[in-house]
Amino acid sequence: MTPMKTVKDYIRTIVDFPHEGILFRDVTTLFADPRGFRIAIDQMLHPYAGQPIDKVVGLEARGFILGGAIAHQLSVGFVPIRKKGKLPGAVISEHYQLEYGEAVVEIHDDAIQPGERVLLVDDLLATGGTAAAGIRLIERLGGEITGCAFIVDLPDLGGHKRLLDMGMEVHTLCAFEGL
Repeated sequence: MTPMKTVKDYIRTIVDFPHEGILFRDVTTLFADPRGFRIAIDQMLHPYAGQPIDKVVGLEARGFILGGAIAHQLSVGFVPIRKKGKLPGAVISEHYQLEYGEAVVEIHDDAIQPGERVLLVDDLLATGGTAAAGIRLIERLGGEITGCAFIVDLPDLGGHKRLLDMGMEVHTLCAFEGL
């Protein structure tokens, strides 16, 4: 009997992408496999089973895939956090630092109501910059973050600790050492 595959087994590593020396953890192979995708969604949901959650927020872009599936399973609404200029209508913005430069993410200013309980999801937690910006947006709208769920943690880049230091509950399915 073949051993059961873990989420990590479905993720491929691409060497030197997008830059030399980077090991890119590609979750598209996980998404493409129906069993792998189901395992990932089920495991991301598991810690929050029975908890009251009003909305799932997904970070652009792979967080949309996960967030939509998780929101469907929970029978709650889904809210995207997008890169600047991608959302129609009134938005609030949050700037954050990248390795080289700055970026901006946005959310509709009416997407989350004060007191709504929110689960933040994305595919990968690296430095935590995008997730931290998303958390600040949700909190500015009055949302209460019940947790942050990711498939992959890159612990050497410090994002997990950064979110814990912000008082967040962080759940990841697997970790890859190094960059």
